Amino acid sequence: MTKCTTEAFQSHAGFAQYDPAAVIIRMAEVEKITGLKRATIYKYLEMDDSFPRQVPLSNSKQRGAPVGWVLAEVQAWVRSRSALRREAA
Repeated sequence: MTKCTTEAFQSHAGFAQYDPAAVIIRMAEVEKITGLKRATIYKYLEMDDSFPRQVPLSNSKQRGAPVGWVLAEVQAWVRSRSALRREAA
């Protein structure tokens, strides 16, 4: 299985024509962009204040209500993780 770069993912998914700050993506896209699995993403939401917060997609407050993430925030988080790698070297 090959990993997608953010740019390749944007082009492939048709997001390139939209402002990343105005695009809401769902869990599957967050998994592809970050390389993390669902359970790990939820752990990061609980433990890492720098991880992008969810955006509610409905008025429902019940468990399982639809949520998404702002594409630009997810991309920025990935870039910040890459920067940490460079700092550690």
